[in-house]
Amino acid sequence: MTRTKICGLTREDDLDAAVAAGADMVGFVCGVPIETPRELAPDRAATLGERVPEGVTSVLVTMPETPEAGAALAERVDPDAIQVHDYSPDEVAALADRTDARVLAGVDAADDDLEQYANPADALVLDSTDEQGAGGTGETHDWERARAVVADLDVPVLLAGGLTPENVAEAVRTVEPFGVDVSSGTERAGGVKDHAAIQQFVERATAPRTVTT
Repeated sequence: MTRTKICGLTREDDLDAAVAAGADMVGFVCGVPIETPRELAPDRAATLGERVPEGVTSVLVTMPETPEAGAALAERVDPDAIQVHDYSPDEVAALADRTDARVLAGVDAADDDLEQYANPADALVLDSTDEQGAGGTGETHDWERARAVVADLDVPVLLAGGLTPENVAEAVRTVEPFGVDVSSGTERAGGVKDHAAIQQFVERATAPRTVTT
């Protein structure tokens, strides 16, 4: 079954709604050099992370300047996993050496060297990135290209970028990813989730797919 990650959570009731909907992973944005309504202070991210029940993976989504800074932030927030963007494969490896958290590498779907991330990262988050290397753009990318990446790489791949309750079922059918990752596509305002949209997203992402012969 396709895993689901609800990212950019800022409020307890939104977190609870994601968990109640059956999300496998929940993401908290902290320590990014861009302006976003989803940004949390480290202590706030840690507090929300403590609320995540066993069986649901808490993910710190960040863009630290160095692997050392990333490891220090992860120690402070104490997530199950840390997701970094705009990192080289060597930086991902260095971060993995410095933290007990699983390391997810946010990568641009258009890049040609993604296989270099397969060894150091525990998973890839295949996204549309902006000029600063950040994801969360709300823009879709080439799903056929994403399907090839999923098929070629021996590492779990989460599909991100412009996903919504309306298109996630098609995305899953086309790409067949390990999981799907959504942020703005389940919001009613920046950093504020639409609980019905979260429920619909999880249901449609995980609905059994018809197999044709």
